[in-house]
Amino acid sequence: MPEVHLVLSIPQGVITATSLGIEGLALHRSPGSGKHFRGRKLFVELATSNGRPDFSYLDEGGWRDAAGDTASALAAAQAGKRTKTALSNNAFSCTPIEAYRRIWLVKTGGEVMPLEPGRDLHAFASHSCHEAMSPAQVAVAAGCPDHVRKTHIYLVMCPIQLLLVSNLTPVEYAWYATHRPGKIFRQVVFTELEPERTHLSAQSRLTSALIELDRQPDKKTKTIVSEDCINEVPFFAWSGYESSQDGLFLADREHVSLWPFPGEIPVAWDHVTG
Repeated sequence: MPEVHLVLSIPQGVITATSLGIEGLALHRSPGSGKHFRGRKLFVELATSNGRPDFSYLDEGGWRDAAGDTASALAAAQAGKRTKTALSNNAFSCTPIEAYRRIWLVKTGGEVMPLEPGRDLHAFASHSCHEAMSPAQVAVAAGCPDHVRKTHIYLVMCPIQLLLVSNLTPVEYAWYATHRPGKIFRQVVFTELEPERTHLSAQSRLTSALIELDRQPDKKTKTIVSEDCINEVPFFAWSGYESSQDGLFLADREHVSLWPFPGEIPVAWDHVTG
């Protein structure tokens, strides 16, 4: 019988059962070469056991049978079907981060590179949030030490795509994004970008946002771009690409974890466009 994987695709928010393996699925779903198409994504392998998801989906109010549909998709893949969709939309927000087993970066042409296993970074101290909080107040609420403020550039990949600047650290931003009234994310996945590597078509908007944040020290975030952002910057612009100190941040209301880059980036991966 084939080895079956249960894979969450980000930012698409789709869960697929597959008998192709991770590399096979990446090639199967690839739209083409990096020179002509845009198709970067993340693949997340989810926990399974005895042909069923080895986790409980977060409550969605009963509008679908997520666990049952996933079990059916796994059974179809186990029977030899190459791919079978388990959840076709909004899978990211209902899949707990604790279900994640491995994460791969996927280039447009279907090339994949695994990140290092995730590690818990910080457990949040409190959950009371209001829109007028200063950055220092956000730090206290999140349980972070006081520090000198600097500007960060973040690429948010799910549940929506955003490029934004912020004077919050990654941990503080994770707390704010999962607690902010009216714009709250149930969960969020994002990375920090290296300013010197972040060359955008919207460079003038980035410059304006940095100026606005500098002139308004109590302003915490400023959005630059709000669509298809994962294709706006290459993977090598992500913070930690050359140091393995940073990588991908995943957060929910309770805590934030970090999935670092590998200690050595494979040459074959690095040289492929996409």
